[in-house]
This record gives sequence, structure tokens and C-alpha cells, in this order.
Amino acid sequence: METVEKSIEVLNDLIEINNDRIAGFAHAVKDLGDDNLDLKVLFQRIREESCYNVEELEELVKQNGGEAETGTSGSGAIHRAWLDVKATFSGHDRKSILEECERGEDAIKKAYQEALFPDGGLSPEYAGIIARQQEGIIAGHDQIRALRDNAV
Repeated sequence: METVEKSIEVLNDLIEINNDRIAGFAHAVKDLGDDNLDLKVLFQRIREESCYNVEELEELVKQNGGEAETGTSGSGAIHRAWLDVKATFSGHDRKSILEECERGEDAIKKAYQEALFPDGGLSPEYAGIIARQQEGIIAGHDQIRALRDNAV
């Protein structure tokens, strides 16, 4: 039973970080000007990816008799990273926006890495789903990093 409870805890942590990501990119899309339409499209796609991740994670939690988290993280580095991202979107340049987004992406990337550690508490049966979600997270991170590297 302990494994099930630990898996639910790990899954709920991933739900929270995805919710942080959804909120951060929704804020970004709302605040970016039309001169950054490409970023708006990218951020919306990443946001939608996290919405799908949350739905999938919530289903796993429910299948195990748990109650899925509905909010964002209340404390810690993940929350602070997204607060920094949210604070950046008021009049900053493209490179600064991308730098802050990458910081937020670093946080979610780390959360997924930790969830997949052998001693992370996640039941092996969920590792494939989490690894697949992680691939999308890494792809989004790398795309943001590449755009940041090319920003002037």
C-alpha cells in the first residue's frame, strides 16, 4: 500500500508543476505583444501539452483511489521559478522572456527527472507514461533554449 500512496504523491507533484507551467505560459501568451506571435504560438502549444499531461496524471491518481491535486505548488523552487517568469512579462525584451521561460522549464524538467529516479517512489508501471511526458517537456525546454540562444 505504501507504494501506491507514494506513487499518488509523485503523480500529484507532477500535476502541480504542470499546473504551474500552464499558469506561467497562459500569462505569457496574454502579455506578449503581436511582435512575438511565434512565441505566443509556441507557448500556447506548450500550455496545451501540460493540460493534456494533467488530465493523464489525474486519471492515474484516480485509478489508484487517490484525489488529484487541482492547484499549483504552494512553495519551493518550482513556484518561485514561475513567479519569476510571470513577473518578467511586463515590458521585457524577447531574450529576457525566453530566459525566464527556460528557468521555469528547468524546474519542470528536474521534477520529471526526480520522479523517474529508481528510488523516486513511482510505481514502475507508470514510468512509461512519465517518460513519454518527459520527452515533450525536454523538447519544449530545448526549443525555448534554442530561441533564447538566437535572440538578440
